[in-house]
Amino acid sequence: MALGFDTETKSAGDILPIVKYDAKGGDFIAVNRTQSDDGQWVKDEQEIALPINLGMDLENIEVGWMAFIGGRPDFVMAKIGEPMPAKPSDEHKQAFRLRVGSKDLGLREFSHSAKTVLRAMDELHSSYLAEKAANPGKFPIVNFEGVETIKMQGKEGELRFKAPNWKIEGWTDRPDMFDAGTAPAATPEPVAEVASDDNPLF
Repeated sequence: MALGFDTETKSAGDILPIVKYDAKGGDFIAVNRTQSDDGQWVKDEQEIALPINLGMDLENIEVGWMAFIGGRPDFVMAKIGEPMPAKPSDEHKQAFRLRVGSKDLGLREFSHSAKTVLRAMDELHSSYLAEKAANPGKFPIVNFEGVETIKMQGKEGELRFKAPNWKIEGWTDRPDMFDAGTAPAATPEPVAEVASDDNPLF
C-alpha cells in the first residue's frame, strides 16, 4: 500500500492531452482535441491497442482526490510523500494523477479514481519502489499488456470490472519529454518492443 489508498492543496500542472481508462469495459483511450475551421474545439477519442509500452513518471505521481464538477475534473492532489490533502467534498474520491508518454502517443496525463485501478497502480508503484535502487537515475518503462476481470458482489448481484494488467518492463534514461511541459499529441500506435538506453519508445 505504498500510495496510501484505502481500497478495502490543488496541484498545479501543465494542461496536457489525456489518456483515460474504462474500468468497466477495459478500454484504454487517447483523448485528442483539434480545432475545426470555424475555431471550435472538437474532442476525438481513439482506442489504444494493447499491449503497449509507456513511460510512466512514477517518481512524481500525485495522490489525493478527484471529482467531476460541471463535467470537468476537479483535482486536490499532493505529490507522493507529501501529506494527503483533506477530502474537499462528499463527491470527491481518492485518485492518482501522473504523466505517461511515448514517441507515438506524446506526453499525456493519466488519472483515475476507481478502486480496481487504484489497486493496480498501488501495486505498480510498489514494484517501482522495490526496483529503483537497482536502477539509479533511471526511468521506468511500463508494459500495459492487457486487462484482468475482477468480480465483485453488489446490491444487485455480481459486478464485473476490468483492472489494468501492467508491469515494469525495463528502465531507461529519463526522457526529455517528461521535463518539457506540454507536448503535441500524436496518433497513438502500439509499441511492441522495449530496448535499452537508446530506446526508440522516446
